Amino acid sequence: MNRKHTFSSGEFYHLYNRGVEKRETFLSQRDYKRFLALLFLCNGAASVNIKSIGENVGDIWEIDRGQPLVNICTYCLMPNHFHLLIQARGDGNVARFMQKLMTGYTMYFNKLNERTGSLFQGTYQSVHANTDRYLKYLFAYIHLNPLKLIEPKWKEIGLKDNRRAETYLQQYPYSSFQDFLGNKRPEKNIIALASFPLYFDSKEDLKKNVFEWMSYQKNGVS
Repeated sequence: MNRKHTFSSGEFYHLYNRGVEKRETFLSQRDYKRFLALLFLCNGAASVNIKSIGENVGDIWEIDRGQPLVNICTYCLMPNHFHLLIQARGDGNVARFMQKLMTGYTMYFNKLNERTGSLFQGTYQSVHANTDRYLKYLFAYIHLNPLKLIEPKWKEIGLKDNRRAETYLQQYPYSSFQDFLGNKRPEKNIIALASFPLYFDSKEDLKKNVFEWMSYQKNGVS
């Protein structure tokens, strides 16, 4: 894996990938839930028999995974791609985690859909988030991704209804935004809340910071 940087323990990185040929990688609620379960299960030093998950992923959150390979700070799943913001822990652990995650989900998806071959577009991409300003931006950018599902051109032309957009983001089930807002759900086990810097004084301050970015068009990483 050739990269412009190495993964240094304690540093933050934006990891992302999309489906090969921009195909959708999450076709149903079941697919999203499987990937979320794998985010939790694959992030551990202990060996976990992923095949044993079966249809019901609801009781996997108490499984002992051993020490986390990375600290997952934020995430968002979209129909044809995903975003993760992680903090590296130890040499080689980022690559190990991503290999387990992407292989595990590809095997599940291919078996379910009777297909073969790669599901994701080559090696995942990574960007070093090496400033507080960039980290705060990524926090907002990742959690704003779902807006594309209700207003695909919001970045170019702005939002038609900010209140609707805010409600949609706070209810979107496949990102970590709900967990930062304090909603009680099992998916909170995926992220390491304490690993993300304390940029926000309160949940209201956090929401304000994210929602302010909705006023900026033609910004961001695609």
